Amino acid sequence: MIVVFDGQCLLCNGWVQFLLRHDIKKSIRFASIQGAAGQRLLAQAGLEIDGLQTLLVIDGDRSWQHTAAILRVLHALGWPWRLAWVGWLVPAPLRDALYRSGARNRYRIWGRSDTCMVPSPEVAARFLD
Repeated sequence: MIVVFDGQCLLCNGWVQFLLRHDIKKSIRFASIQGAAGQRLLAQAGLEIDGLQTLLVIDGDRSWQHTAAILRVLHALGWPWRLAWVGWLVPAPLRDALYRSGARNRYRIWGRSDTCMVPSPEVAARFLD
């Protein structure tokens, strides 16, 4: 599973840090949208970096965006995070509308870094760029 994230978004960086802490199996890999691998994965999914307002999760031939991406990743973490599947009970248009609202305002609410996050040597192998 690959999580494609905005490396300059502080909320997104917090999400990546959360995943690094809780992915006991170390099966999740990461690609920033600012890197070559992230841009290639976005293009393969038919997404453009300009104005991007979603997290992209790729697992094999399938990909997910918005809240479906979050729910897939949490499921992959195992228990107790797998309990987030209850989120599927909320209709996708409602879940995704809330998600897009936060994504549109992510820099204003959570902040933005001028540089992409640099992974520590312990986790660097899990990043594609």
